[in-house]
Amino acid sequence: MGAKIRFANPIPFVKDIQVSTQFYRDVLGLKVLEDAQAFVLFEDHFSIHQAREILDTVFGEAPGSDPQTQGRDNLLLYFETDDLDEMFARVKDHVTLIHPIVQQAWGQRVFRFYDPDCHIVEIGEPSVYTFEE
Repeated sequence: MGAKIRFANPIPFVKDIQVSTQFYRDVLGLKVLEDAQAFVLFEDHFSIHQAREILDTVFGEAPGSDPQTQGRDNLLLYFETDDLDEMFARVKDHVTLIHPIVQQAWGQRVFRFYDPDCHIVEIGEPSVYTFEE
């Protein structure tokens, strides 16, 4: 077989890169590895991209004066933490919660909320599935 493909990471489009960077950095505690103004790379391969600029890059021109609506309840950004209760206490007052900590049918505890662009974010205890680089 020829070329092998490897999934790298999703890149959510955000309406205001500064607001989203502040949220992921200050509320969730992710470390910024690179800030290229319209694109921000965080630790663990998570990144965000200013909607207007990436749409212009992809399609050759940005849509009208207002970037398209972002999060539409059709994408979930999943993170894990070793201390779910502490993370919930840190985040809950800064987000619109979908639900507090619940135990899933497979035993994992998680909570879900919306980020500033209404993308669904899930934070859970370490999964039984491990992903190695």
